Amino acid sequence: MTTRQAGEALGVAVRTVQLWVEAGVLPAWRTAGGHRRIARSAVEQLMAERALVIAHPTMKPHAGAETPRALRLLVVEHDPELRRLLALMVAGWDFPVELTTAANGFEGLVRIGELRPDMVVTDLDLPGMDAFQMVRSLKAPGSGLDDLAIVALSDLGTSDIKDRGGLPAGVAVFRKPVPFQEIQALAREQRLKLLQSRAAA
Repeated sequence: MTTRQAGEALGVAVRTVQLWVEAGVLPAWRTAGGHRRIARSAVEQLMAERALVIAHPTMKPHAGAETPRALRLLVVEHDPELRRLLALMVAGWDFPVELTTAANGFEGLVRIGELRPDMVVTDLDLPGMDAFQMVRSLKAPGSGLDDLAIVALSDLGTSDIKDRGGLPAGVAVFRKPVPFQEIQALAREQRLKLLQSRAAA
């Protein structure tokens, strides 16, 4: 299948398919002419896995999240206790947030493709997927996600992160334990940027 055909089958934009290919969610190869081709079986498998992901509801937005000024926030964290703490943190913020959570990198990329969040908070130690590659794919030139704010959480030190290839410029990195107040400040700043861009449009 072409990326366009895969996008139509999955109900997402071509760029989302390209992002999933680059992150390894959809295996693909290139033709002699340089065009991506994706096995139909891989698309069907992703559709089946997405159905399972969607069948397990994520957290509902808290009151006021349906306002157009709400910040769309995705939290990708495999530790259910830390996911719960982050959700409690967000519930206490004094500005509207539409919160979605994901338990792993695959589910995170599915949510990003479907929901187009304004900000992602992700653990760098995710099961089943290289979160470093996921973040690099999201920040790659031409990804269409230039305005996406990314906060990475990790037990790794600065030198360890560099040893693993580092992270793109503009990605905020915090070492655990999670600095909740600093994440809130970044979320508030991102929301203000969105409001300013909407006002200028």
